[in-house]
Amino acid sequence: MKFKELNIPDKVLEGIKAAGYHDCTTVQAQTLPEALRGKDIAAQSQTGTGKTAAFLIAIFSRMLILPHPGRSHSPRALIIAPTRELVIQIIAEAKLLGGPAGFSIVPAFGGIDYHKQREEIAKGVDVLVGTPGRLIDYLKQKVYSLRKTQFLVIDEADRLFDMGFISDLRFMLRRMSPYDKRQSMLFSATLSNRVLELCYEHMNMPVHFSVTPKMVTVEKTEQEIYHVGKSEKVGLLLGILKQNPAGRYLIFCNTRAAVERLEVILNANDFATASITGDLDQRRRMKVLSQFKDGTLPILVATDVASRGLHIDGVTHVINYDLPQDPEDYVHRIGRTARAGAGGMAISLACEEYIHSLSDIEEFIRQKLPVMPLTDEMIVSNYRRRSRHTQKDHTGPQKKVSRQLPRGKRHV
Repeated sequence: MKFKELNIPDKVLEGIKAAGYHDCTTVQAQTLPEALRGKDIAAQSQTGTGKTAAFLIAIFSRMLILPHPGRSHSPRALIIAPTRELVIQIIAEAKLLGGPAGFSIVPAFGGIDYHKQREEIAKGVDVLVGTPGRLIDYLKQKVYSLRKTQFLVIDEADRLFDMGFISDLRFMLRRMSPYDKRQSMLFSATLSNRVLELCYEHMNMPVHFSVTPKMVTVEKTEQEIYHVGKSEKVGLLLGILKQNPAGRYLIFCNTRAAVERLEVILNANDFATASITGDLDQRRRMKVLSQFKDGTLPILVATDVASRGLHIDGVTHVINYDLPQDPEDYVHRIGRTARAGAGGMAISLACEEYIHSLSDIEEFIRQKLPVMPLTDEMIVSNYRRRSRHTQKDHTGPQKKVSRQLPRGKRHV
């Protein structure tokens, strides 16, 4: 289905063209006809399927058709997302799709100028996109109201539950316009009982959609795993990076300490690298993500703060330097590649510290990860652990270490 086949106003079609979209993805083809009719939507859709554009196109189209509620402190549309990174992504896409129509679109999240955000919202906005904490903060101060809000979107509802935002979410919903006086859309990776309860309580008989492929993971992602000793992981990672120097890499570690250590080592060995973790200053985080998105930074090392919500085109490789301890995190991590129909590679390094997660991951994704053979030549044994500019310049292990597979996980 093409967008021009749907009942979409010309101004929104201009935005769609500016974004480079032509054909609808599956979730867009299923949800847009009903959403454009004003129906409430509850959709199960995995990351990277185009759901952000789906709800933005529906909202903008309806805003151009429906009468404006008049001068009010209520935003016409409220979009709630679990993380700052997802808010930033939604804002960027909203400004692209809604630009020709001239909608005012404002974010609300922590880590950037508090008073500037407050002033922009107080002026009155068409679309307010934010995280629950900052949204409630301004709502309690009566900077804005939700009594005349015409559209509501709850994005990644399951993640909002996981992060403990459900009470905050209900606080806002109880202060909104009645469920039959607004159009509501909910998107979630899983439509669990608790998510469905939210639908029944605060939505107007939503139409349900499930856009989940038979395989839990992205079908075009090529997956492989190496069984490697913990002491050899850095050497193997360097070997992988040397084999594909033109790639764009997103590397995941389980802890902040591991991220920081890996960033130092990669930069010391001439691989331009930056990192993001949960406690990184928001301005610094936005700068790093911008550099990675535009391709000027080829390697990003991160904790799971980057595994959800980030839409970064052109990521060729996702590397699980540490196997995630939660199987769902594996799916979200590798979903950062093979986006929008492109191919991608997901490589996992299984060491003795995190090998226990493998069986749960394979059970969750309903497939065995292909085990790749490992040779001495693949591991860089002589590498710098610190910058050349520091006084102490250590190198990695010089001798080759026999690679014994972790106990209970030997492969012939």
